[in-house]
Amino acid sequence: MIPLSKRPKQATAVRQASLVEAALQLAALRSPADITTADLAQAVGITQGAVFRHFASKEAIWLAVLDWTADTLIARLQAAAQACPTPTDPLAALQAVFTAHVDFVVAYPGVPRVIFQELQHAQDTALKSRVRSLMQQYRTLVLGLLQRAQVQRLLAPGTDLQAAAVLLLGSVQGLLMQALISGQVEGMVPQARGVFAIYLRGLRAKETP
Repeated sequence: MIPLSKRPKQATAVRQASLVEAALQLAALRSPADITTADLAQAVGITQGAVFRHFASKEAIWLAVLDWTADTLIARLQAAAQACPTPTDPLAALQAVFTAHVDFVVAYPGVPRVIFQELQHAQDTALKSRVRSLMQQYRTLVLGLLQRAQVQRLLAPGTDLQAAAVLLLGSVQGLLMQALISGQVEGMVPQARGVFAIYLRGLRAKETP
């Protein structure tokens, strides 16, 4: 039996996870800025006052959403790179990362809405800092794969690795913007294959005749 002293903490963690999940589900349907703590309370089935027993503020909820996003996305990307059919090929691993990122966005369309909403603010915020941290982790992962590809001479000579890492993330963001405009986020999946193929052609070392 779980000791009584452990139960409140466990219950809080479960409720916090439920509120994060509710925030993401609601953000997939409308602007995060319009989501209130009353909306979150109703989605989870608790009172608005109970929300503040688990999070000090609405900002704290969105910070938890971004923390969950960073932990989950980076873990999935790393797993995808390691699980690709040819893990010793860094370009194959890079494609697996790209595909896993697209799949994540399709599964959680509320995530980019939260990120884009926060980036619209001119001032620096704790939420913006979380987004920057996530982007830095992403770039570090991608750069590591690009550096391996460069060592194996798989890239065209003189390839700018920093620019290549930015372009990969920008390709996902471009697909996402088109999907949000059309209202069909799942449409990213078939388009992603063609986009990555073009990206890869620009990276690969040309074979000598």
